Amino acid sequence: MATWGIVATIKADTSAILRFVSYHLELGAHRIYVYLDAPNPQAQAALRDHPKTRVVRCDDGYWNRHNGTRPEMHQPRQTFNATRAYKRATEVDWLIHMDVDEFLVGNGQITAHLAAQPDHVQCARARPMELLAGGDPQTEAAFKTFIPAGKAREQTVSALYPTYGPHLKGGFLSHIAGKIFVRTGIEGIKFRIHNAFLNGETNPNHVEMDGIRLAHFHATDWDTWHAHFAYRHDAGSYRADLGPARSRDRGGITIHELFALIHDENGDAGLRAFFDEVCADTPALRARLEQYNCLHITRFPFDTAVGKHFPDFANI
Repeated sequence: MATWGIVATIKADTSAILRFVSYHLELGAHRIYVYLDAPNPQAQAALRDHPKTRVVRCDDGYWNRHNGTRPEMHQPRQTFNATRAYKRATEVDWLIHMDVDEFLVGNGQITAHLAAQPDHVQCARARPMELLAGGDPQTEAAFKTFIPAGKAREQTVSALYPTYGPHLKGGFLSHIAGKIFVRTGIEGIKFRIHNAFLNGETNPNHVEMDGIRLAHFHATDWDTWHAHFAYRHDAGSYRADLGPARSRDRGGITIHELFALIHDENGDAGLRAFFDEVCADTPALRARLEQYNCLHITRFPFDTAVGKHFPDFANI
């Protein structure tokens, strides 16, 4: 029987943190290592008292002790904490780095999938799917699924999103890499956000986990997405240093450039038109996704999970 754990560097309110943790405990996570990227005494107290969670407050004292200074960008902070947790994660056979808006989906079979991996496999990837914005995920959540690389991907994405598809990697706003489980105890491995490196090799002895998906709640509704837009455009998943979906010589532009053009030409109205075509859970988009076998529907019983694992916080 394989045991697995999650490491996450989180800046979120208490309800989001406990929803993330309790959901994955119900899936079978043996340990969840939470590094609080901002003070949250309420969440810290709840996690400290749960036998399967470990919590670290990443205040100035933490960074002074372990790194000398706090990295300005959140990505280096995530990488540092993931690597530190990996070196200390003797309680689990596998460890995955995740964000608070990501949820594994595997019909309760994650433990079995990992246990079935041959001994030589060191990395196992869960590919992402992105939430369609709108509705209650506890009742029904619709997702656009990952489209494998190949000749058909570009044509499919253009058909799904007629206006903006050519500028979207796999039709997603965020990463298409997904996240990887890394077998623990590998000497010298460097554990990163989406990949691992060992002696110059990327993701050594790597497999794709066909039965496990990473549900990414990247855009839950227009107001939330719009509120996060400026930060993501400046320093997050829409930042300027990420490459284009297609080569420059074929007219490719980055998503950073795409959003700059949209906003410069039409402001928030332009962003809303983009959101409605690419993100919103509409009958038209569902129909197109279903036509191309790219629609996945499931549900997430968050309230039940929180009520079980953190009953004192069930109503926050």
